[in-house]
Amino acid sequence: MPEQASRQRLIAVLAVAAIALAGTLAFELMQEEDNRPAGAWTVTPYQGLGAWIDVYDWTDEFTGGDPPVGLDDIDAMAEAGIQTVFVQVAHNRSADDVSEPERLDSIIDKAHDRGMHVVAWYLPTLVDPATDLRRLVAASELDVDGLGVDIESVEIADPAERTRRLVELSHDLRAEIGADKHLSAITLTAVHLEVVNRDYWPGYPWPELADTYDSILPMAYWS
Repeated sequence: MPEQASRQRLIAVLAVAAIALAGTLAFELMQEEDNRPAGAWTVTPYQGLGAWIDVYDWTDEFTGGDPPVGLDDIDAMAEAGIQTVFVQVAHNRSADDVSEPERLDSIIDKAHDRGMHVVAWYLPTLVDPATDLRRLVAASELDVDGLGVDIESVEIADPAERTRRLVELSHDLRAEIGADKHLSAITLTAVHLEVVNRDYWPGYPWPELADTYDSILPMAYWS
């Protein structure tokens, strides 16, 4: 009987210890989750200071295995006061719809741990709209806080056909991700299109973009 009572006490102690450990782990996970800022898929990630990185910054595939941007740089962005990291999640020449998912997830998680939003972006060429749509939808399904469509490719030579494909792709994307998610268009500037180089994309579809996208992010460096 004493031996049985001793075993029961040991089991009780181990059970209490397990509960305490589980509670500690849950608390730590909650702390990590609490670091992630509120406002995913709203206008919030587009307000404040942002930093942009592309596949030539963070992937092995496009840097010959020597990406200049890593997790330490995400820490440095946080220290510098960055509020949103805009990250290109694939290229039209990427082997997969989402480039290097494990490395990408680590970047997204690090940014969230440091209290920053992450907005995924992708540049559709419109040569194969079905592939463009599939890759944009894959980007939206990552653990990100928003999605931007980089609208600048002129691989389709005819501006009217280029515009038609863009408008159709935009409508299809909106239908896929739903009306409740904030979607952004990364555009050239009106100055570039209407003053600097009017032949670049005649008839750039500003009104149609306004019908589909919630934010316009002009690339000011173009002008």
